[in-house]
Amino acid sequence: MFVTKLDETLTMLKALTDAKGIPGNEREPREVMKQYISPFADNVSTDGLGSLIAEKVGDETGPKIMVAGHLDEVGFMVTQIDDRGFIRFQTVGGWWSQVMLAQRVTIVTNKGDITGVIGSKPPHILSPEVRKKAVDIKDMFIDIGASSREEALEWGVKPGDQVVPYFEFTVMNNEKMLLAKAWDNRIGCAIAIDVLKHLKGEHHPNIVYGVGTVQEEVGLRGAKTSANMIKPDIAFGVDVGIAGDTPGVSDKEASSKMGHGPQIILYDASMVSHKGLRDLVTDVADELSIPYQFDAIAGGGTDSGAIHISANGVPALSITIATRYIHSHAAMLHRDDYENAVKLITEVIKRLDRQTVQQITFS
Repeated sequence: MFVTKLDETLTMLKALTDAKGIPGNEREPREVMKQYISPFADNVSTDGLGSLIAEKVGDETGPKIMVAGHLDEVGFMVTQIDDRGFIRFQTVGGWWSQVMLAQRVTIVTNKGDITGVIGSKPPHILSPEVRKKAVDIKDMFIDIGASSREEALEWGVKPGDQVVPYFEFTVMNNEKMLLAKAWDNRIGCAIAIDVLKHLKGEHHPNIVYGVGTVQEEVGLRGAKTSANMIKPDIAFGVDVGIAGDTPGVSDKEASSKMGHGPQIILYDASMVSHKGLRDLVTDVADELSIPYQFDAIAGGGTDSGAIHISANGVPALSITIATRYIHSHAAMLHRDDYENAVKLITEVIKRLDRQTVQQITFS
């Protein structure tokens, strides 16, 4: 079996993606992010919903720049335990039913983690007509091997417990390819961490906020509260995007390819990107020969969607990483895209003085 030694960056990425945190349960990934970002921040705090805000002061009279990735991942919540010990659940965040069945999950209880598997009625006893259809999520359950409700309760399972996909962080044979759960959006948190790290000891004419927001997958909620707390002048939402380089996907459907640079989002369902900020970012990328690709997503959005309409309005741009198989147990991305996103955002921040921000705002 192929095994690679984890370097400092991979160790951080493993810690972030292994952490368990569906919307409303982000404590574990928040603590991991805090551990890694604190050495590069002057102050670390949280808002009332639990979003992490790490502040790094360059010029205390300069503009405020927000770099936000979200801490939460898609998952499930226990809603009921039946008499035989099977778990009924609610999806938390968007799931496609076809990626769920027979997948291993972890129920996080006050007594420790419980392993389960998502099940349904076996196809062997279904009629041919029913067998042709995808199983509805409402007909699925989680099997933890309990024989009764009482046994499940004794093990610590109770309604409201979070349930997260189980997957082990994996470096592929091509060591640039990284496979893990929760890339959506622990990669954004990693970018925020590394931007502050790259600014350590560097002059930047502003105050930078590396933010890990909560509850993005259920309505961009932490982005709204953290932006109201920071009141940024410029914001970057960093997240995953759609990779269109798998079989059956046309360029018209999704043109981005892994390894071809971070995605500059032109439009999504939550916002139209700010033209002045978008032009500055692409100008810097062209100047420094940092690869990038454009994308537009008709459905879905990022934290930028909430941030850009906070307070009196904030020029904002989403910069994303082309990722395969998002909102499933295992997603894949390319390390070069991540590192180029960090480099690009860092270099843009170095140029965001008060005058430049004013020019962007009125462009």
